[in-house]
Amino acid sequence: MRASLLLLLLSVFVQEIGAQVSVSGAVTDAGDRPIPFATVTLLAPDSTLLSGNHTDDQGRFTLTTTFRGSALLSASSIGYATRSRQVFIGENNDTYDIGKLTLVESSQTLAEVTVTGERATVGAALDKKIFDLSSQQAQGGGSILDAMKALPGVTITQEGEVQLRGSDRVAVLVDGKQSALTGYGNQRGLGSIPAANIERIEIINNPSASYDAAGMAGIINIIYKTGTERGLNGEAGLSLALGEITTRREDLPTDLGRYRLNPHLQPNFGLDYRNDKLHAWTQASVLVQRKLPNNEFTQRNYSDGRRTLSQVPENRSQIHYVARAGVDYELNEANTLSVSGIYDYEHHIDTAQIPFLNLNTGERYRYWHWKEDESTGYVNGRVDYRHAFAQPGHQVELAAQFTQGKEDEQYFLNDSTRYRRAQDTSHLIAIENTTAFNLDYVRPLAAGRLELGSQLRYRSLPVTYEIAQGVRSIIYPGLGEESKWTEDLYAGYANYVYESPRFEAEAGLRVEQTAVTYTLDPENIYYARDDAYDYFKLYPNVRLTLKADERNRISLFFNRRVDRPGEQELRAFAKYDDPELLKVGNPYLRPQFTHTVEAAYRRLWETGSLFAAVYTRASQDAFQRIFSIDDSNPDYDIVNRIYQNTGRATNRGVELLWSQEVGDWWKYSAGVNVYRIGIEAYTGTLLFPTVRPFTLAASTENSFDLKFNNQFTLPGNWQAQLTAVYLAPRNIPQGRELSRSSVDLALSRPVFAGRGEAVLSATDIFNDFGLRQEIDGEGFTARYENLYESQVVRAGVTYKW
Repeated sequence: MRASLLLLLLSVFVQEIGAQVSVSGAVTDAGDRPIPFATVTLLAPDSTLLSGNHTDDQGRFTLTTTFRGSALLSASSIGYATRSRQVFIGENNDTYDIGKLTLVESSQTLAEVTVTGERATVGAALDKKIFDLSSQQAQGGGSILDAMKALPGVTITQEGEVQLRGSDRVAVLVDGKQSALTGYGNQRGLGSIPAANIERIEIINNPSASYDAAGMAGIINIIYKTGTERGLNGEAGLSLALGEITTRREDLPTDLGRYRLNPHLQPNFGLDYRNDKLHAWTQASVLVQRKLPNNEFTQRNYSDGRRTLSQVPENRSQIHYVARAGVDYELNEANTLSVSGIYDYEHHIDTAQIPFLNLNTGERYRYWHWKEDESTGYVNGRVDYRHAFAQPGHQVELAAQFTQGKEDEQYFLNDSTRYRRAQDTSHLIAIENTTAFNLDYVRPLAAGRLELGSQLRYRSLPVTYEIAQGVRSIIYPGLGEESKWTEDLYAGYANYVYESPRFEAEAGLRVEQTAVTYTLDPENIYYARDDAYDYFKLYPNVRLTLKADERNRISLFFNRRVDRPGEQELRAFAKYDDPELLKVGNPYLRPQFTHTVEAAYRRLWETGSLFAAVYTRASQDAFQRIFSIDDSNPDYDIVNRIYQNTGRATNRGVELLWSQEVGDWWKYSAGVNVYRIGIEAYTGTLLFPTVRPFTLAASTENSFDLKFNNQFTLPGNWQAQLTAVYLAPRNIPQGRELSRSSVDLALSRPVFAGRGEAVLSATDIFNDFGLRQEIDGEGFTARYENLYESQVVRAGVTYKW
């Protein structure tokens, strides 16, 4: 079996997948009485029989076909004249209800009715891009983040977060549902998911009202593999890797330095069982690794002439377990019950020795040494009940989900300066409980479908915080020992889809009422009051699509989204991995709201395709980190990095995706996103640790992301993939992010008589994908470099039975 490498399975460009379509209705007589055992047929334009069936004792029928396009539907019965209708089976529905066919004993002219709808082809409405990973083995030994790195329009940050079109405000779903697998507002779990377990990735830049309103950049939907064969089958894999092989910048002098030649080990397996009424599955993986998730060099230049340099190498030893399991049981022909769950547990120990150098004198004026012992994890349980009505595709689904996530973080801090030689400790425990109830209803129509639904979601996040302060401690006093954040959300939506042979329309509205509280410890001296607010918002979506012909399609989109701050952005307790560049959240942070307008065009030809989009996003009350000098401690130069709402921000751009098959031996695709980021000037007030004003200067800059993928078929059943990524400089709040680039190579071939695949890959071969930023703050400038582990050589093997 040919291995299919990553990107050029760009199903976004509408490769037909042959999904079956159901066309249903009823046959009645002139008195509206059902006619049982009538013959119903569906014919292609050349009179080829596509499908046929008889009506049941209630006069209802269902026809199934993989055909798309115009067809002739006919019904006949002894004693009645045959009746026919011209129908149109579109690309965005799998089920159609054409209503009643009335048979009469005498001739009667029937009006022509066009049946339209949507098929489950990828990107037919230009509303999503689908990347098929089910047979993609070139990244089979890596994580889903490795697989996504080369996708057009997608960027992976040093923190393992996904950006779409330059924004990390992305909602991540698993099998179309909210899941703590990646967290609410947190994507770090993606790095632990083996790509071998994933069937496909869907990128939805303009979601409809049926989706949660969160995520202004769009939605990434991760679809796990599920078995379709009867009986028991399974898959197992093993990946071995070595990271941080070459050196980009020499370490500052310490005893420990940074971790190099870091080993990674990840076995995974999956089992799947299916019979007529039951489908059960389980998947599990274990990741054991030594890693360098961050390696931060920061040079600060103060307006009075002082210059400092520091390095924070985050040396990590980690083990991570992930297990999923589920059962789908068909109670009867109309009712199905599904139960599923996820267990995730991760433990790591990070150590770092951090020198602080005075660049004017060359002396080391501070030595900061810390160890972090942290465990994170969650359990997630979900129950789904689905009732299918007699008409195919007509269904209602009820779901209940509970998630509990936990973070247990301990820091052991050692400080050595001319002012002190002392130790401090901090211990934070955060437990997030989320309970959600969903009701979703789908009704196929003669020209599309109607979707209705509602959601109730309750979230609570209590945090406890304990500290033990040494002599002249640098830990901020007066924070208190606890806080609690809650969010209650009530939502309802309606979404309507219409399609004709030349035109499609989709319009929806999501209504949400949200109530938020943040209760702070009464001992907290920085924030004078608890926070509580609520908001009622409407989130509309509109899509209009013109189908010029089978190869050319144009769509217009409009929608409104929201980004709610997460735990890291709200946390009132500072993080001390770098005591002079302190990260801290803001419990008074508010949501940001974004309007998006987009026009998209798609063209297909025999050997390739083109996708082009022009888009604009405008966000109000955008929240981002602000750099500001903290002069509350006279002994040290401290810069705070605090989240703050900062007014209006825009992102306008053009995205082009090109796919071309040159021959049997070479396929390539290219993606370019040219955009302009606009940040408006803003003046505000910071409250922590002292009240002080800040000013954000206006900035605009043109930038672009470029990705080029090559897929080669080589002798001996070998496949090769070569990927190049270039991210141009761009403006950020208070500064500029410099360019980054990466070249990746992968080889794969079938093994075990075609039942398995062997993979050898190398990411960031030239070790040039580190993050570099220039910051221009009030009273200082800084150059920040995060030369985290991006260069990895990996060998993997998978086996199916």
